[in-house]
Amino acid sequence: MRWSLKILEVSGIPIRVHLTFFLLFIWIGFASASVGASIPMNILFISVVFACVVLHELGHSLVAQRFGIRVQDITLLPIGGVARLERMPEKPRQEFLVAIAGPLVNVLIAGALYAVIRAQGDFGRLEGVSALTGPFLLRLWLTNVFLVAFNLLPAFPMDGGRVLRALLAQRIGFLRATQIAARVGQGMALLFGLWGLFGNPLLLFIALFVYMGAEQEASLAQMRAAFQNVPVQSAMVTEFRSLSPSDPVGVAVERLLSGSQQDFPVVEADRVVGIVTRSDLLRVLAERGPKAFVREIMRADVETVGPFEMLDRVLARMQASGIPMLPVVYGGRLLGLLTMENVGEFMMVQAALRGTRARRSRFLA
Repeated sequence: MRWSLKILEVSGIPIRVHLTFFLLFIWIGFASASVGASIPMNILFISVVFACVVLHELGHSLVAQRFGIRVQDITLLPIGGVARLERMPEKPRQEFLVAIAGPLVNVLIAGALYAVIRAQGDFGRLEGVSALTGPFLLRLWLTNVFLVAFNLLPAFPMDGGRVLRALLAQRIGFLRATQIAARVGQGMALLFGLWGLFGNPLLLFIALFVYMGAEQEASLAQMRAAFQNVPVQSAMVTEFRSLSPSDPVGVAVERLLSGSQQDFPVVEADRVVGIVTRSDLLRVLAERGPKAFVREIMRADVETVGPFEMLDRVLARMQASGIPMLPVVYGGRLLGLLTMENVGEFMMVQAALRGTRARRSRFLA
């Protein structure tokens, strides 16, 4: 994720902090000052809370790794943490375990804090506790209890939505389970929205977040079902233009403007050595002009895919990595490009063909 700094690595998983995360400290400082609370103590508190968030995301990530799923990174944002998995587990039992692992980490943290607070006799001081005031451990315990409850709401994109889907999928299949879980999530979003209209604007934001997350998950499930057992070669672009590492950026601009292709493979000695995306090209053009070279702006760590890999799995990897295009390579030779635009067009063509076959079937009947 751009604008993020790597702070450490655990089990091969980079943990990053997005630069916008530090705005949270500024807000905490102003909020603490407005109520007369200790600014250093609350900055420490929010840091410990996000350490719990990292442990939550590591719970998901380490279980995913046990099932052979690569974890790209964990990024801390002002609204929480995000673990980017290469793909979601395909088996319902595996998805259940990956999804439940994060909340279980918070349950363990809350249980340990409960024992300490109970021993200290501080539970009688619950009155007057808020996000900015009150005993440190008591606030931390309440925060972890909230994280468990919020994440287990049966709504995408929270963990509870994935837990619900995994439980349903064992009986009714992945696609139908996703559709039901998405509807449950959207129903909850509408309830949050109605509640938010009567005094809590934050709930309106949560309602929008949940509703869009459920809609996106349902769409991804529909796409995954449509592309099962479809090889990459069926949807790849076979007419394309490439760049050389020694080409000036101006050449890439000319090719961008001369056709509909937006992202370009970079080829040297018949071997794919990277890609140049439209966003990277425009950024470098604005910063340095057209005299920079392709080798300076290309993404050299891009993966390639084979023509016989299944499209649903490759799409999941593309969505997780945020890469808009993947070179399709076989025997060391570049055969084509897999782009999200072409996949969308392939899906529309398949839908049109299914409609034609359905009409013919009705006519013959």
